[in-house]
Amino acid sequence: MLYQRTRPVPDAESFLHTSHVADILHVSPRTIARWAKDRLPYQRTLGGHRRSPEPAICQLAAGLAKGVRVS
Repeated sequence: MLYQRTRPVPDAESFLHTSHVADILHVSPRTIARWAKDRLPYQRTLGGHRRSPEPAICQLAAGLAKGVRVS
């Protein structure tokens, strides 16, 4: 019988897909990919996809709505 190790799964709801981040910030997914290099926090999944933390994206969106740059 094979036993699989289980590991805690990070809260998937606290991280957003690139397309969802693009919708929130009203830009294209390609822009999100460019911004991820120097402006946006993200983590890579095991498959190599970017996931951005929801609180940071919401803070950035609020700052952009006010016209304030959030770093």
